Amino acid sequence: MASIYDVSAEKLIKKAAEELKKDIKMPQWAKFVKTGAGKERPPIENDWWYMRAASILRKIYINGPIGVEKLRKKYSSKKNMGHKPERVYPGSGKIIRTILQDLEKSGYIKFAEKKVHKGRIITPKGKKFLDSLSKNLK
Repeated sequence: MASIYDVSAEKLIKKAAEELKKDIKMPQWAKFVKTGAGKERPPIENDWWYMRAASILRKIYINGPIGVEKLRKKYSSKKNMGHKPERVYPGSGKIIRTILQDLEKSGYIKFAEKKVHKGRIITPKGKKFLDSLSKNLK
């Protein structure tokens, strides 16, 4: 049985993004927003929302329980400040929160507390979803 650790992350995220298009939908405002304060322009790709959702689902599978702040750090970027030194800015929290809410509605993740850690963890449905995709890619 292949797991997500056995396949390339890039291939898995692309395949998961195609499948997630059936379950979640991109909001209208997502066409015009940047993915963080460190970015100069919105993403060029049309289906970037689904790629980010698939990437977040994979991160939750590997690192769960994980919250919005940790995910903002994972999707941070350096801002070009001209001749001054670059500075790191976190990713957009609104985008991450909206994707997490959509994934919760679909049943792929849920909120949980494990000792002092609280955040989203993957559900059996989400685990089965990613494992079946990785089995098909293997």
